[in-house]
Amino acid sequence: MRVLSGIQPTGELHIGNYFGAIKQWIELQKNNECIFPIVDLHAMTVPYSPSELQKNILKTAADYLALGVDPSKCVIFIQSEVFEHTELAWILNTITPLGELERMTQFKEKSKLYQKNINAGLLTYPVLQAADILLYQTDIVPVGKDQKQHIELARTIARKFNHLFGETFKEPEALIPKFGGKIMSLNNPNKKMSKSLGEESYLAIFNSPQEIKEKIKKAVTDSGKEIKSSADKPAITNLINIYSLFSEMKIEEIEKEFKGRGYEYFKDSLIDLVLKKLKPYQRKRKELEAQPKYIKKLLRDGAKRAKIIAGETMEQVRKKVGISG
Repeated sequence: MRVLSGIQPTGELHIGNYFGAIKQWIELQKNNECIFPIVDLHAMTVPYSPSELQKNILKTAADYLALGVDPSKCVIFIQSEVFEHTELAWILNTITPLGELERMTQFKEKSKLYQKNINAGLLTYPVLQAADILLYQTDIVPVGKDQKQHIELARTIARKFNHLFGETFKEPEALIPKFGGKIMSLNNPNKKMSKSLGEESYLAIFNSPQEIKEKIKKAVTDSGKEIKSSADKPAITNLINIYSLFSEMKIEEIEKEFKGRGYEYFKDSLIDLVLKKLKPYQRKRKELEAQPKYIKKLLRDGAKRAKIIAGETMEQVRKKVGISG
């Protein structure tokens, strides 16, 4: 099967990105044809620095590699280097109802967050995402729960195009992890972990040991001291979930192990666990930082491979919509 998933180059990857997407990629690349673009065009829908965007693209590629994405088993490239993404996005825009885009949850949330920059790109972001997916005749899209609505839209657009112009696109399926698809913020457990909520809201995979220690220490907790997962204790539940993901222990096992212990003891144990698990990735990342030429070549080679698949799809699309003889 062909698998596609991408991450925006917006700086640091956090543990939500890892457990919600990249960890799945590592398993999927073993037995599937995988395509993992760095989706830089999506990063332009919110305020950004052009010079920082360039740096972040290379950082994100290094992050992929450090975390175990294998370029010999998958295609890694920069989205904007394959022009077919934007060409297909424009064509799909012409058949996507405005109402479908206006009801997207992420558009509503980001419109509130960036009230001074509610641009057309923010609204049509899901159509570009659909183009990213449909361009490669994707079977499976590993995503977090918050992206399921976007995959459903991609399926709707594929069906509509096929109905209007003839069978062209596969309808992709979302692959959502049974657990870990949505890690919550450290300082607001009612919101998904996100860099947009501030430095103390997330654990970056490549934070220094001291930063990780401080963030976990400062993470909000609920009233009481019991280490127990429940709907009325969202803060400690979130920390228990994080412990479960890193340790691969069941929630019940964690609750049993920390029975009678307080929040401080649990947080200290979580710090030790996270530091131990992230250390090999951080070591590999440091090695890759010294190899920018290797990373740039890998991305160029990946774009060439992606263009072959994208070109085949767009040749069909152009003919069917009447813009190619």
